[in-house]
Amino acid sequence: MKTIIVANWKMDPPTLREAKKLLELTKKSAEKSGSLVIVAPPAIFLRDLRQLYRGKRLAYAVQNAHFESCGAYTGEISLQQAHDAGASYVLVGHAERRAMGETNDDTRKKVGAALTIKMTPILCVGEESRSTSGEHFAVVKEQLQAGFADVPVGKVARVIVAYEPIWAIGADVAMSPRDMHEMSIFIRKTIVDLHGEPGHQVIILYGGSIDDKNAGEMLRFGDVRGLLVGRASVDAVHMSTLLQAIGKIS
Repeated sequence: MKTIIVANWKMDPPTLREAKKLLELTKKSAEKSGSLVIVAPPAIFLRDLRQLYRGKRLAYAVQNAHFESCGAYTGEISLQQAHDAGASYVLVGHAERRAMGETNDDTRKKVGAALTIKMTPILCVGEESRSTSGEHFAVVKEQLQAGFADVPVGKVARVIVAYEPIWAIGADVAMSPRDMHEMSIFIRKTIVDLHGEPGHQVIILYGGSIDDKNAGEMLRFGDVRGLLVGRASVDAVHMSTLLQAIGKIS
């Protein structure tokens, strides 16, 4: 199976010209690595970038979208609009969106709405901090229960879960693969408890301070199918190095 890399560009780069250049370099790196790279650019660039590449090595995601199909929601874009612009994936519940007020109930509605129009939701979950008492498991469980609440059993495997411990985002050191393996088991168990056997089929990604030095270990021993990459994805050199490292173990 292909390794999945989600390249979350966040609010970068500043111009469409730079975005096109970054996409071209990302495409070349993706083709060499054999991975599937899901590019999540700023929504305003989505349609233009989609027209530049329609192959099997790249797909497109929208970083955020509203669960309603239309209406009086100034400043928002709908999932349908994002899909029409070329996105086949949507990030739901990213830590930065949650910090801006996105609730578990919002993620529930967005996951359901995405599946309705045959988009793939990438449900982001993760705790702010860890302690020896294990309270972080309760946080992740609550996020998963909300995100999967309205998912029909037949569509459970279509949801991707991206675990991004907030304390590891932007940190100098990523989470250890051993700890990620433990979390992957917990995530699957939680989904199985909700929806039965299809929960075992859910793809899990890791996000948080990933680079070419630690990506291989995480993919080998973290029980994940891929990575959610933030800051490294908007640096063409770092992204190329990361995909090269991943290509050696794929």
